[in-house]
Amino acid sequence: VNMSENVDSESGEKYAIRRKQALLLIIDSILPRIKLVKALLKTNMQLFTSQDNSDDETSPREKSQVNSKGSSDFCVKNIKQAEFGRREIEIAEQDMSALISLRKRAQGEKPLAGAKVVGCTHITAQTAVLIETLVALGAQCRWTACNIYSTQNEVAAALAESGVSVFAWKGESEDDFWWCIDRCVNMEGWQANMILDDGGDLTHWVYKKYPSVFKKVRGIVEESVTGVHRLYQLSKAGKLCVPAMNVNDSVTKQKFDNLYCCRESILDGLKRTTDVMFGGKQVVVCGYGEVGKGCCSALKALGAIVCVTEIDPICALQACMDGFRVLKLNEVVRQMDMIITCTGNKNVVTREHLDRMKNGCIVCNMGHSNTEIDVASLRTPELTWERVRSQVDHVIWPDGKRVILLAEGRLLNLSCSTVPSFVLSITATTQALALIELYNAPESRYKQDVYLLPKKMDEYVASLHLPNFDAHLTELSDEQAKYMGLNKNGPFKPNYYRYERGFKTPHIDYD
Repeated sequence: VNMSENVDSESGEKYAIRRKQALLLIIDSILPRIKLVKALLKTNMQLFTSQDNSDDETSPREKSQVNSKGSSDFCVKNIKQAEFGRREIEIAEQDMSALISLRKRAQGEKPLAGAKVVGCTHITAQTAVLIETLVALGAQCRWTACNIYSTQNEVAAALAESGVSVFAWKGESEDDFWWCIDRCVNMEGWQANMILDDGGDLTHWVYKKYPSVFKKVRGIVEESVTGVHRLYQLSKAGKLCVPAMNVNDSVTKQKFDNLYCCRESILDGLKRTTDVMFGGKQVVVCGYGEVGKGCCSALKALGAIVCVTEIDPICALQACMDGFRVLKLNEVVRQMDMIITCTGNKNVVTREHLDRMKNGCIVCNMGHSNTEIDVASLRTPELTWERVRSQVDHVIWPDGKRVILLAEGRLLNLSCSTVPSFVLSITATTQALALIELYNAPESRYKQDVYLLPKKMDEYVASLHLPNFDAHLTELSDEQAKYMGLNKNGPFKPNYYRYERGFKTPHIDYD
């Protein structure tokens, strides 16, 4: 309605009528949109209210909760968050098409029928897609968290609602952590025959507390440096009585999860917790393995001045050739704005280092274990702890100096942020295939030892993810295959080929 047309020639009464008609038209056009926005706001408020209510101080162990099917065989923060968690899982599925493809391909065959899998991993939307894939392939699953800060409560609720026995919530105490593991393992009428672990705590608990169960397990799949190290220790001592698959050193884990995932998630975790500006900051990254390489690459790209500490001369040389200075931590600790550990070792950053840091230095860990930073040494009467944000503590010295400690020295990216679904799809697909392989393998195929994933399986995992990029592989001709001594369908590299510029040095037995 053009209200300005011929206004002067119209009477005041006619103009008022036209104006009223125009307003009614506007109201009629926007009213449905207002109702829609109100409905969406109401839904979101219910979800966020449910989430906020889950942050009460009552321990989930003291709550009596039941899912819609009447089951109470779980312990999560708030089962009412299940709808919110289901949406998170659906979002993750969109970028994990390869794992979903594996689920669809193998769902009819049920290769894990009869498998009773007990798992201890980070409980996020991405691992939920893995767990539900295992269930779709025929497995019964009971699950707990490998990190007391990384659990997404709404995702744990969604899994519990779907029928998976989950025992995990964000912010568990140490006692809660071991209680949850025990609840997963110790179930009357249910005995695990497969273990999927991240860090080795679940394997250690079953081995120590339930030796009869441990002896009957058909296979263990482990994805972390720490957990693999523990398995090799058991094997060396002749105490590993089941075959185990070392997923951590598979190419698809090392070169994608460890490198590309950490390259992106290190920045996300630091930004969310500290709002730090990276340009011009002095940063030391302890360890130049695949995780360290990813962290250094990301920080350097945003203008940080990065140096590296290393024990391995090969990794140290790689760092030098990539343009990073290699120094000892005690040589540079006074000048650093950020210190990031990526070694998998213990006491990499000691109390002596912490005492020498400058005011405002940020300290965090990107390795799996919480042993890299000597956090226990900071819990003394002369130091004051001040919680300034979730997972952010200021540790204050008597002279007023503050060190900013993130996630109490635990894994930064999964404790303080999220990680890319696509790259976790690669690791999750590898884990699923490792479980299928161990569960279905003839008894004579694997002895009581630790094995690397077969190269052919690594290549299959990679091939499942190539369609996401519309990538087209070149095929060898018969003549080319014969010249190279290869099968046209792979594997294309020998088992010792690591797709790396250096070699991995075994971890020192620090126990």
